[in-house]
Amino acid sequence: MNAEFNRLVANAPYGIAEQLSPLVRRVLARNPSPFTFTGTGTYIVGRGTVAIIDPGPADAAHLDAVAAAVAGETVSHLVVTHTHRDHSPGAIPLKARLGGRIAGCAPLVLSDDGPRADAGFDPDYAPDQVLEDGEAIAGPGWTLRAVHTPGHTSNHLCFALEEEQALFTGDHVMGWSTTVVAPPDGDMAAYMASLARLVARSDALYYPTHGAPVKEPQRMARHLMAHRRQREAQILAQLDTGPRSIAAMVQQMYAAIDPRLWPAAGLSVLAHLVDLGARGAVVQDGETWRRA
Repeated sequence: MNAEFNRLVANAPYGIAEQLSPLVRRVLARNPSPFTFTGTGTYIVGRGTVAIIDPGPADAAHLDAVAAAVAGETVSHLVVTHTHRDHSPGAIPLKARLGGRIAGCAPLVLSDDGPRADAGFDPDYAPDQVLEDGEAIAGPGWTLRAVHTPGHTSNHLCFALEEEQALFTGDHVMGWSTTVVAPPDGDMAAYMASLARLVARSDALYYPTHGAPVKEPQRMARHLMAHRRQREAQILAQLDTGPRSIAAMVQQMYAAIDPRLWPAAGLSVLAHLVDLGARGAVVQDGETWRRA
């Protein structure tokens, strides 16, 4: 995996505006990691008057590349799926540089400072327009409609590009891995319900912020649901043998993955346990969990 990952990073088209469809371009940020894959994909929608989706980290080289990609065009909106630090911090400096309104998810206010599974949250995010489920913004030849998909975070939105039957999925569906669902804000029951909502839609293509476009979107969403059910079954099977700590379950369930991802895996296991607890299947006893 490390050798393949290094090869992908070495060949990634950083700083280049890739044309993915008649209406969609992508600029890849050079922020590769075990959580972001080869980096954050910032999408540009439209021609002439455009929207920029997930402006990315406040990295000078990335912001320069995005600005160069839209040179001579009008930026009407800077659109944000959620407020992790690899998605939203570029919105404010790009607004100052290019204009446009920051639109998308609501700001996220957490009540604790507990551990985080990925890049953490952006405390400076300040939208000009919070989009509710089903609300749309539009420009010449393009329409982006908000689809509320909580789970990865409570404020997560996807955006449907109606003219191309495409859905920008942020971190809800990624093109290279399953997403992290990390309490206290991440919610496994909400994540599964959001995936079921996507299965019922008729999107022809997903554009995730991390990874390649997904060409069989409903199949991918069903796969992710099945994967989570499999993880839930593994947790229950472990607890059938007696009380277990999350760390012990992670060491066994995720033995094949990069140990740097174990803390994030532990948070996803916790999200499953919280969901199972709410359904009356498990009980927490201090640092361990057991079958109810």
